[in-house]
Amino acid sequence: MLLNDPVVLENAHVRLEPLTPAHTDDLTAAREGLDYAWYTSVPASVGEEIAHRLGEHAAGRMNPFAVVAGGRAVGMTTYCNIDEAHRHVEIGYTWLSPAVQRTGVNTAAKLLLLGHAFEACDAIAVEFRTHWHNRQSRAAIERLGAKLDGVLRNHRLGPDGTMRDTVVYSILPHEWPAVRLGLQRRLARG
Repeated sequence: MLLNDPVVLENAHVRLEPLTPAHTDDLTAAREGLDYAWYTSVPASVGEEIAHRLGEHAAGRMNPFAVVAGGRAVGMTTYCNIDEAHRHVEIGYTWLSPAVQRTGVNTAAKLLLLGHAFEACDAIAVEFRTHWHNRQSRAAIERLGAKLDGVLRNHRLGPDGTMRDTVVYSILPHEWPAVRLGLQRRLARG
């Protein structure tokens, strides 16, 4: 299986399904209250963001998912920077409704994405990137069990012209069993 193949991933906590325009209304409602997050990519227009991600999927660079919990789309996540030849992928462009933050939704989604990448797609590295100032995201990535690879200083320009330092983490196949067990234990604790 390829990292860019459309697939539905599901466990008892969350369902990840291929992103489509049919998710627009749920995701527009889900993004309410996220304007505080200047350091992350929360779409101003959900419809435009869905179109962009579907275009990236068609080009083979991204595999976008709607994060569904309680029967409604509550966020987005993707496999991005897909490098099929080298079996390398990044999990990113993730945002979740404030209503499901600090619940098991993100943990359950990452368990599914990592499991699919390592077990079905034979990935040799799964990467995570975030803004230096996004301490919430950095802490969540570290709780997953990802290791810090480094910081790309002045890596990108933000929409407002500020410079972004990007923090890079990864998980490798030999680390996956311990990471999987940690995620499963966190979900079992509720």
